[in-house]
Amino acid sequence: MATNLRLKPAAEAALRKESERTGRSQQELIRESVDRFLGLVETPAVPPGSLEDLYARGILIPPKEPMRHANNPIKLPPGVSSLELLDREDRF
Repeated sequence: MATNLRLKPAAEAALRKESERTGRSQQELIRESVDRFLGLVETPAVPPGSLEDLYARGILIPPKEPMRHANNPIKLPPGVSSLELLDREDRF
């Protein structure tokens, strides 16, 4: 069934944020929430060590903003690799 849903601004922002954080679509999150509310599915146990578990226990803190691509990547001179820059003796 298709439906049209109007959310409060706070709910819209929270849904958008959760979608970005989890990588799941907003539609998928809403469907799952409705199914849980209506008792159509059991709430799945969160596997120990999963991201959801680590977030819930406060071991991991979600990023404040999603990852973004660098606008101006550094270009290395010919013959120089990033591995060589990271694997230097003077760092130890």
